Amino acid sequence: MALHFSREELAERRRRTIAAMEKAGLDGILMFRQESMYYLTGYDTFGFVFFQCLYLGVDGRLMLLTRSPDLRQAQLTSVIENIRIWVDREGASPAAELKTILGELGCRGKRLGVEWEAYGLTARNGRRLSDALDGFCRLEDASELVSRLRIRKSPAEIAYVRKAAQLADAALEAGMTVIRPGADEGDILAAMQGAVFRGGGDYSGNPFIIGSGPGALLCRYFTGRRKLDAQDQLTLEFAGAYRLYHSCLMRTVRVGKPPPREVEMHAACREALQACEEALKPGEPIGKVFDAHARVFDRLGLREHRLNACGYSLGALFQPNWMDWPMLYTGNPVIAEPGMVFFIHMILMDSDHGIAMTLGRTSLVGERGAEPLSKASLEPLVVS
Repeated sequence: MALHFSREELAERRRRTIAAMEKAGLDGILMFRQESMYYLTGYDTFGFVFFQCLYLGVDGRLMLLTRSPDLRQAQLTSVIENIRIWVDREGASPAAELKTILGELGCRGKRLGVEWEAYGLTARNGRRLSDALDGFCRLEDASELVSRLRIRKSPAEIAYVRKAAQLADAALEAGMTVIRPGADEGDILAAMQGAVFRGGGDYSGNPFIIGSGPGALLCRYFTGRRKLDAQDQLTLEFAGAYRLYHSCLMRTVRVGKPPPREVEMHAACREALQACEEALKPGEPIGKVFDAHARVFDRLGLREHRLNACGYSLGALFQPNWMDWPMLYTGNPVIAEPGMVFFIHMILMDSDHGIAMTLGRTSLVGERGAEPLSKASLEPLVVS
């Protein structure tokens, strides 16, 4: 079996999930987030793009309802034994089939949590689920129940995060060997992604973000490639991923001589990043991390160029993105605890001058504070 954690650790995660369900007054939970399935059973697939549900009862019973292509996937990668298949056909109703199975499991009249906040549960399938179970059982929103357990990483998980950080550093180093005037963005991406794969890593939860010229001021991947000019800027946001655990980095690289405004923006990003890392302490609300970010940028007159969030949790994540719950924004009351992992990014986009500057890295929350996992320097990256 392709398990990346011991059966004992997976069983302990399920025990903690059951305890959380009992505290919430739930008799079971219907999971649609692939991250939850992987966390509790090891199940690894992108088949969640179709209707797929993992049930866990307070009695510890597991049941997976999925399609036939994922039968052997579940058998190879997970500890799930009760695997049910819904058949692709015109008029298929997997939600109705789920209702029948839940009846077999004694769920009629029970209170079940549902992961409504899940990429695998489209609005249409969610409505079909609600309609199918109407009057059969009581459904409660439990979208964050497993996420709240996943946020604190075990020693085994932290080992994977540290490996992911090494891969991210390797990707940056590989990219810098290619970046020069005339370099093609595709070659830069190939070098970076190749370093991750050569190191035994995985595809990341979303595409590596790359943008040069005007595209350097964007924070999303977009299709199309260009070659770097003799005077240019290049924004990179990427991740090392190992056993699906992520560690992210973000940098803006200057090709040619940096203008004074860009030098000032880099200094501001560095000061703000270090202030955020200082604010990421166990026992403190994570909203304070964003407040540190805002204080520095606003004091330096950069309020209109910053964003309204400065990072988020990371873990084992699937497509379409690597952003995990919770996010770093003002007023977020979630308390930082040892074992949490956050990507903290400083992003300044000065559209008036056409200048971008970014600086970000991943930190592990320790007993005393944040531990940056990347070994990469925070000095400006300049290529002539």
